[in-house]
Amino acid sequence: MRLARAVIAASALLALAACGALPERGHATDGDTASVALADATALDDPRSYTGPTHAGLGELAIEPVAQDVEPALPVTVTDSQGTKVTVTDASRILALDVYGTLSQTVFELGLGDRVVGRDVSTQFAEAEDLPLVTSSGHDLSAEKILELNPSVILTDTSLGPWDVVLQMRDAGIPVVVVDGERGLDNIDDLTHQVAEALGVPEQGDALADRTQAEVEQVRAEIAKVAPATTQGKLRAAFLYVRGNAGIYYMFGEGSGADGLIDALGLYDVAGEIGWKGMKPVNDEGIVAAQPELLILMTKGLESAGGVDGLLERLPALAQTPAGQNRRIVDMDDAFVLGYGPRTADVLNSLAVAVYAPESVEAAE
Repeated sequence: MRLARAVIAASALLALAACGALPERGHATDGDTASVALADATALDDPRSYTGPTHAGLGELAIEPVAQDVEPALPVTVTDSQGTKVTVTDASRILALDVYGTLSQTVFELGLGDRVVGRDVSTQFAEAEDLPLVTSSGHDLSAEKILELNPSVILTDTSLGPWDVVLQMRDAGIPVVVVDGERGLDNIDDLTHQVAEALGVPEQGDALADRTQAEVEQVRAEIAKVAPATTQGKLRAAFLYVRGNAGIYYMFGEGSGADGLIDALGLYDVAGEIGWKGMKPVNDEGIVAAQPELLILMTKGLESAGGVDGLLERLPALAQTPAGQNRRIVDMDDAFVLGYGPRTADVLNSLAVAVYAPESVEAAE
């Protein structure tokens, strides 16, 4: 199951029930994992020795376009991820919309931020904060708000809805390019190029893809220095999607995007061990069988369950796992942890510090 589909499914359930020096690119506060580069941190001798939760922060995002005064080469005709041929003749008024804010950040990093006329709720960096929202009730697209902005092109994927709104925009004559809804380490380049090509800036797309890949490789090299080399030595980890106020508890498995994240962090993915594919509801038997030593959660998800204490109360089977017994939970902002875009290196760095060098964060406080 693709991550975007998994998120949509969870959101639908929620509605029925009620969604090196790399840290210098941001502006982190003291005590935030974003203020610590893994390369400069003091790693634990034994990553299993630490007890207690850690928030993996990202600080304030600093947009650094790969080029200035960018002029798109238009018109261009692209075949989008759904096989639809779309001709873009004007990129003066751009909307880039997805559940993680990844597409809008990509547009800004390509040097086209001054052409973006609106944002989704997940686009929250300073350069975009004054743009009008076109989502309502969380991640629902508003046709009225979109049309008011008179966009010349819309970039989106399948993570936002209702889909009828997207079709309505096409009926209104607005070019809509649907990019790949999959999110993972293996398709960051493809997603970047899809956005860049649709906007007529392929050279900037190459530059941004190359920069992102280099940053990710740099962080992964640092992780390899501190992560246990053997399978037996790796921390057993699981990614939980939680919406406690709606009674939603899912574990992400193979093909969800979380598996790639866990692997990149040098952790052992227990979901793969028990054959957990896509996204499935957590049950007592499954979580006890998995025996995770560390859990990764979205911040708002953890908050919705009442924090660590609330999560352990709502999922008492966690008490039968090392993660629950040691309260070993790492949380990160919902909009970034599985977003896989220009900020992926920062995400990996922050999570790795929380896993392998949490005492460095305490020392910075």
